[in-house]
Amino acid sequence: MARIFGPNITKANTNRVVGTYGYMAPEYASEGIFSVRSDVFSFGVLLLEIVSGKKNNGHQQYDDFINLIGYAWQLWSEGRENEVIDPMLGDCDKSSITRCIKVALLCVQKNTMDRPTMTEVTTMLESEGAALRDPSQPPHFHLRVTDDDGAGEDGWEVENQPQVIGSFSTNDVTVTMMEEGR
Repeated sequence: MARIFGPNITKANTNRVVGTYGYMAPEYASEGIFSVRSDVFSFGVLLLEIVSGKKNNGHQQYDDFINLIGYAWQLWSEGRENEVIDPMLGDCDKSSITRCIKVALLCVQKNTMDRPTMTEVTTMLESEGAALRDPSQPPHFHLRVTDDDGAGEDGWEVENQPQVIGSFSTNDVTVTMMEEGR
């Protein structure tokens, strides 16, 4: 997607959203708005998949979470990020892998300006000495059942997010049906 930008264009809007949900940046998936940082979101998802050995939108169960992003965020926020790491990686350098997890979580931030640029991502991954800020909670990661007044079962207000009414998958192709409103 980044290839469609000219040298001085940093943001655009499209009437047709094309891509795979779970890899698309939230602003692109919901509003058709993309920027040079939309691809950063997708990269973050791919980096989490590589480190964990799991798909973001696969058949895996992530406890109470609907995707790998939320699962990784929860473990990282509890200081248990080593549980995200694929056991097949064996005796790898855990500090480098946990750095990758943190970079990935920075890449999947809801606000585009909170995401690093790809140049910054490259620097963060190549330089062990580069300081990393802490990521904030990524978007749309926790499956929450709402009641009639629009508040979640945990009492938090549900913002104008589409409600997932069904999720079906065949041959690792995921289709999610969504309904507008609460």
